[in-house]
Amino acid sequence: MPLEHHPLRRDFPEFETQLSDLLQADGHFVRLAQEYEALDKRIYEVEDGRVAMDEMTLLGLKMQRVSLKDEVATLLSNGAGG
Repeated sequence: MPLEHHPLRRDFPEFETQLSDLLQADGHFVRLAQEYEALDKRIYEVEDGRVAMDEMTLLGLKMQRVSLKDEVATLLSNGAGG
């Protein structure tokens, strides 16, 4: 299976406007998005073999990414009506 990054814009295409708005106006959302992107990059580097990491640590990073993605999804959904 090919390795892929999981950028928020690709994962939430239906929220393109909300993503842009929150990235410009909400400092908390910006920090979440930055943390998510950094985790995604780190996971990709491990899975690509560029960085060594044990499976349990990698699993922990993936769980953090899912948690951040869930929080981002909630914020996007809450902002969808506005």
